[in-house]
Amino acid sequence: MVTVEETSGIAFAESDRQVGSAAPPADDRPADGTAPATGTPPPTTRQVVLGAALGVGVGLLANLVRKAAVQAPTMLAGRWDKALAAEHRAALAIFDLIEQTDEKDAARRTVLLTQLKHAIGKHAFQEENSIYAMMRDLEMTEAADHLNHEHGYVKQYFFDLGEMPRDDPAWLPKLRAFRSMIETHMREEEDDLFPRMRERLTGDQNRHLTRLMHREGLKLA
Repeated sequence: MVTVEETSGIAFAESDRQVGSAAPPADDRPADGTAPATGTPPPTTRQVVLGAALGVGVGLLANLVRKAAVQAPTMLAGRWDKALAAEHRAALAIFDLIEQTDEKDAARRTVLLTQLKHAIGKHAFQEENSIYAMMRDLEMTEAADHLNHEHGYVKQYFFDLGEMPRDDPAWLPKLRAFRSMIETHMREEEDDLFPRMRERLTGDQNRHLTRLMHREGLKLA
């Protein structure tokens, strides 16, 4: 009996020792010993693709809104010839601002010249890809080629003005020579060639040409 009690005491003691010292938790680390990954799981390929597509869609929508805003003043002006005349006035207004600068306003001259280049560049693109093309179909080829030829000199003036230091005393006289040339070009279009064109086209053709012109303008807006 004594032996049983002693044995039992030993057994109880052994049992208490086992209960008091719980087994350590299993180690979840990978076999290479690195710590398990925690935090947000990485996105799936599908999520990445959907996110990229959404970003592209938002960007395209914003770009379309911007283009529409740039082209809106031209579109609101009405028929193609009136719209082009409105763009002529807008370009001349930028010339006015540049001519108010002096040699100390080099940075402002650069900004305004960039604005002028964009405005006239878009305007010329519209004319060359719709108006002058229609002009040739109306057997006004010589006039269309003449106007297109003058657009080449517009590019030359922009090149020369861009190459010259903005504080060069010769910069503003060069700009004024540019304005004189382009005003003559504008008057020829507005006072002679565009009215002749408009009269040769039917109402539907004039409306169609207006749509064509705006389509071309939106490409560079």
